Amino acid sequence: MSPALELRSSGMLCWHPSDQFALKPRPRPRPRLRRLRPGRPRPLAGRPARPPPKLLHVSFNQDHTCFAAGTGHGFRIYNCELFREIFRRDFGGGGGGGGGVGVVEMLFRCNILALVGGGPAPEYAPNKVMIWDDHQSRCIGDLTFRAAVRSVRLRRDRIVVVLEQTVFVYNFADMKLLHQIETIANPKGLCVVSQTAGSLVLVCPGLQKGQVRIEHYASKRTKFVMAHDSRIACFALSQDGKFLATASTKGTLIRVFNAVDGTLLQEVRRGADRAVIHSLAFSSTAQWLAVSSDKGTVHVFGLKVNSGSTGNDASGSASDSSSVVTSSNSSRSFFRGVLPKYFSSEWSVAQYHLREGSPYIVAFGHEKNTVVILGMDGSFYRCQFDQVTGGEMTQLEYHNFLESQAS
Repeated sequence: MSPALELRSSGMLCWHPSDQFALKPRPRPRPRLRRLRPGRPRPLAGRPARPPPKLLHVSFNQDHTCFAAGTGHGFRIYNCELFREIFRRDFGGGGGGGGGVGVVEMLFRCNILALVGGGPAPEYAPNKVMIWDDHQSRCIGDLTFRAAVRSVRLRRDRIVVVLEQTVFVYNFADMKLLHQIETIANPKGLCVVSQTAGSLVLVCPGLQKGQVRIEHYASKRTKFVMAHDSRIACFALSQDGKFLATASTKGTLIRVFNAVDGTLLQEVRRGADRAVIHSLAFSSTAQWLAVSSDKGTVHVFGLKVNSGSTGNDASGSASDSSSVVTSSNSSRSFFRGVLPKYFSSEWSVAQYHLREGSPYIVAFGHEKNTVVILGMDGSFYRCQFDQVTGGEMTQLEYHNFLESQAS
């Protein structure tokens, strides 16, 4: 009997390993889940409450309904819309004696996660991807590599592991290696995958500076796009894999491409000064694009792409989208070719100002015109923008998630 993923009526994926399972079994059970009462702190008896742990990693799940945090002694899972800590796992006794998790990748809201050790006292070797089953409260297997794992991406049918110069694509059902991709040096582990069932699109750095590689597995096509003159700093893919947004290490311009044929659809300007772009995110309909950087400002840009028209007629939709972008700036068309490109740039519709210095990542919320912002200082913001008047976003919610308690 070969291993398989089974979808129960509860909607939770369950893993069934067998003797032929490609991963190494991990029979040693981990600490049981500790459910905490809402609003009730849990300090150690006779001792002051411990300070918040060091945050090593934070990331959203695939539909942005949850996010995961890797800490110096474990990991935690949180809900986004009705903010709360769902559960946590503290390794190494939870008392600062190790247990660091440097990568946590969720699979939507199911019980399967991918973990990679991190920090000065990692729970697992940094060259291993551990498959954690929270129903069993333990790791059920691992994948071992010759170099440190930079990131992991999950789909319901694929596991993607990113090393500094290689990307590995595995089938989730039997852990068979399907594809190995060589890339330029990629210390940040840049890689994104589409989440629409049956149409895997994967984007990773190419072999040249400023180049991205787009893999269309359904049609077995590879597309290389020279997106920037400088090195790629960040990119994002729409949920359906039709649109790609990229930023370079210069950090002034964001470019949006048709991911099917590589056509440049739109170019927007974050600012005039150099910046480190920390994250890019499409809204679910690709109507909006959010950008966060080390300048402490989250920008929301309006996009002129039609998420329903790309399909197989890629060239036609790309040219149509481009014409929309041009006509949208008709009020400035007189100045094009006369003034520098900076003056005719497309600027953000809405902004939210944060404290500079801390890295932030951003995603769109499920409530209309909302964004969720996560900081490496433990901050959680939920903000709303007015798509008509624009300007400064309204803060709806703020929490320090490192100080929260599970419910």
